[in-house]
Amino acid sequence: MIAKRELWQDWNHITKLDPDKPITESALETVIESGTDAIMISGTQNITGNSVSHLISLLNDYEIPKIIEPATPDAVIYDAVDYLFVPLVLNTGDLKWIVGKHVDWIMNHTIQWSEVVPEAYIVLNPDSAVGKLTKSNTALNTEEVIAHAQYAEKYLRIPIVYIEYSGTYGDPELLKRLSEVLDEASLFYGGGIDSKAKAAEMKRYADTIIVGNVVYTNMDDFLDTVL
Repeated sequence: MIAKRELWQDWNHITKLDPDKPITESALETVIESGTDAIMISGTQNITGNSVSHLISLLNDYEIPKIIEPATPDAVIYDAVDYLFVPLVLNTGDLKWIVGKHVDWIMNHTIQWSEVVPEAYIVLNPDSAVGKLTKSNTALNTEEVIAHAQYAEKYLRIPIVYIEYSGTYGDPELLKRLSEVLDEASLFYGGGIDSKAKAAEMKRYADTIIVGNVVYTNMDDFLDTVL
């Protein structure tokens, strides 16, 4: 594990790598050297402790901050990572994505709390795997999204509000409104960023952008997202 030379609040760009998707060593090296601030190990489908451990092993030789964003308690690995970003899906239709899995984790595992950073997820793409899995109510209007975000920041005191469009490009006007409302929580955005223009547009309002799918489809386009 590397020394925490900087806090996650200072990061502008996080690259999300999916343990369920293969990546070559050369592609991984390109990602690391791109200027991205951190690597987030995260996925929705077919995520196991073994697949997460394998991806971590590929990253062991690189001195870059590493985050696990676990989809299930069994996918939590402490070795060689710096943070656990643990999502609570605020607009889920299934309570286990707010309380259930988290309580199970606490009851059945030893937790290194110093590494845990909670995230308040608001999932807004109905066709995404995460939206379907968590039965999220993605048909929220702008004021409802803002209310969810303020609930996370002011009531739950969660340090990250994560707007997740997962695979499709979201609404920059919504991000603008959220950036004007939130004054304590960091605003994260993920979804559909596959160009310099999209990265710049969302980074104008979000504290941190998360880029993932384009790593596996077009590396040159990925490199353009690192501003």
